[in-house]
Amino acid sequence: MSLRLARSAWRLLRIDSTRAITTADRALVLAEAHGDVLAQAWAQLARGYHLQYFGTLAEAAQVLQRAQALFDSLGDRAGHILAVAGQARILWRGGQFRAAVDKVLPLRDEGLRVLKHEQRSMLLNTIAGCYSAAGDSQQAFAYMYEALRDASPTRGHGFDAVLHANLSHELMQLGDFEQALRHVAQGITRSAGTHNAFLRSVLLINRVVCLTELGRAAEALPDVAEVLALPTDASGRGASAMHFETLAIAALAAGDLALGGQLVAQALQSPVAGLPDERLELAISRVMLAQLHGRLDEAAQHVADGRTLAEDDGVTGLSLRVRCRFFECAAELHRARGEPAAALADLRQWQRLHRLQSLHASRARYQAAALQTELLRLQHTLEEREAQGRATERARAELAEANAQLSRRIDEVQALQEALRQQATRDALTGLHNRRHLNDTLPGLFALARREQQPMAVVLIDLDHFKSVNDRFGHDIGDTLLVAFGRLLADNVRGSDVACRYGGEEFCLLLPHTSAGVAHKKISQLLQRWREQRFELDGLSLQGLSFSAGVTDTRGEADSTAALLKTADQALLAAKQLGRSRVLAAHPPAAG
Repeated sequence: MSLRLARSAWRLLRIDSTRAITTADRALVLAEAHGDVLAQAWAQLARGYHLQYFGTLAEAAQVLQRAQALFDSLGDRAGHILAVAGQARILWRGGQFRAAVDKVLPLRDEGLRVLKHEQRSMLLNTIAGCYSAAGDSQQAFAYMYEALRDASPTRGHGFDAVLHANLSHELMQLGDFEQALRHVAQGITRSAGTHNAFLRSVLLINRVVCLTELGRAAEALPDVAEVLALPTDASGRGASAMHFETLAIAALAAGDLALGGQLVAQALQSPVAGLPDERLELAISRVMLAQLHGRLDEAAQHVADGRTLAEDDGVTGLSLRVRCRFFECAAELHRARGEPAAALADLRQWQRLHRLQSLHASRARYQAAALQTELLRLQHTLEEREAQGRATERARAELAEANAQLSRRIDEVQALQEALRQQATRDALTGLHNRRHLNDTLPGLFALARREQQPMAVVLIDLDHFKSVNDRFGHDIGDTLLVAFGRLLADNVRGSDVACRYGGEEFCLLLPHTSAGVAHKKISQLLQRWREQRFELDGLSLQGLSFSAGVTDTRGEADSTAALLKTADQALLAAKQLGRSRVLAAHPPAAG
C-alpha cells in the first residue's frame, strides 16, 4: 500500500502538485510505520522534487540526500540516479552550472540502461538543463529531443509538457522565437487539465518573451495578466521567481506605462535571486520606464548600471537574448539623447551578439558531424569484432556493449538532425529564407558590394493593414495572403537575389548589382502586380491589396549592415506616413 502511494506521488508531480505532496506525505507515514524502506525512498524522492519549486533549494537537497541514502541501502541504482539527478537540478537552479554537470553526467550511460520512460526523460532533461545553463545549446538540444521521445503523451505523466517548455526556452535563447511559440502551444495543450500552476506560468512567461521579441508585445498582455493572477502559495506557483522584470519589459513595450511601472516596482521589492538574466532584465525595464516618462538622464544612469554586466562575455548563465535586448535599448536611448556615436557603438555590440547567436545555433551542425564520425568508428569496431568471431562470454559482452553504444549514438545523431531541421534557414509558412539566413548572408554581400564598388539594393516591405485582415477574417486567411505574397516575391526575383520573410508581415530583399533607382522601379512594378491580384477565400473576395516599401543601397552613407537596414526601415516608415501603398527610396531614385 505505502509503495503504491509513493510511486503514485512521483507520477503526480507534473499533473497535480498538491495531490503529489499530500500523497507522498501519506506514503511516508505508512512506510515508516511498517518499516518499508523502498516506499520511504520513493516518498522522499517525490517530496524532494516537489520542494525544488514549493520549498527552498536547501530543504529539497536535504530530502533528496535522504532518498539517495535509502536507495543506496537497498542497492537500487535507478532510485540512486534519480536522487542524484534531483540534486544536480538544485545545483544548476542555484547557479552552480559546472558543478551540476560534473555531478550528473557520469551517471548518463548507466541511467540510459536502467531507467525507463519518464524516469529516463527526467535524467536526460536534467543533463540538458545543465548544458543549457552553461550555454552549450547543441548538447542541450540533443538531450532534450531524446528526452521528448521517451516522454510520450501516454506514458510521460505530463513530463512531455515540461520538455516543450524547456525546448521553447532554448529556442528563445538562439533567437528562433516563432519555433519557440510552437513548442509553447504544444506545452499548453499537453498541460491542459492538469493542476500545475508552476508549469503553466513557465509556458506563459516564455510566450510573453517570444511575443515581445517579435514586436507583438500587445498580444502578450493577457498572458501577463494571467501570470500575475496565478496563486503563489503552496497550491500554486510555489516559491518560484515571479519574473516581474520580464513581464515589465513586455508591458512597457506594449505601451502600458501604468502596468509597467507597477511591475518594475514589484521587481525592485522582490528578493534578488542574483541570476544574471534577472539582474540585466531589471536594468532594461528601468531604462524603458524612465525613457517612456521622458526622464532621459535617469534612463542613462540605469544603462550605465547594467553595462558592465552586459559587456562581460564571460558571465555563465547570461543569455545572448537578454544582452541583445539591453544594447538595443541602450542604442535607442542614445538616439533619443542625440548621441549618435554612442548609439552606433551599442548597435555594433547588438550586431556582434546577434552573430554569436547565429554561431551558437549553427554549432549543432558541427556536433552532428562529430557524432557521425564517432558512429563510423564504432561501426568499424563492431565489424572487426564480428570478423574475429570470438566465442567467449567476455567477447559477447563487449559486443553487446558496443552495440548499445552504437544504438545510443544513432539516437543522439537523430536527435541532433531533428534539431537542425527545426533550425532550417527557410520560413516554414512562405518557403522564403528566414531572418537567420538574412543575418548570415547580408554581411558577406555587403562586403562584396563595397569591394567591387557595385551597388546592392536593400528593400523592406510591409503588407498594408495586415493586422486588420487577421482581425476581420482570421489568421488562416492572413496566412494564405502571406503564402501568396511569398510566391509573388519568389517568382519575381533573380537567382542572385535573396528574398526573406523578415518577421510577421514584413519581407526583405537583397538585390546585388542593383541601384536604389532600379530597385525602386522593380518594387513599384511588384506593387502593381500585388494590387491586381484577386483572392477568393471561404466565400470572401479580397482585391486591391497593397504594401509599403523602403529602398536604399550600399552607395549611401550606411557603413554597416545594421545602418543599411535602418535606412531602409526609415524609408519604409516614411512610406507608411505618406499614406502607405507606395515605394519610397531613402534617396531620390536615379535613372537606372
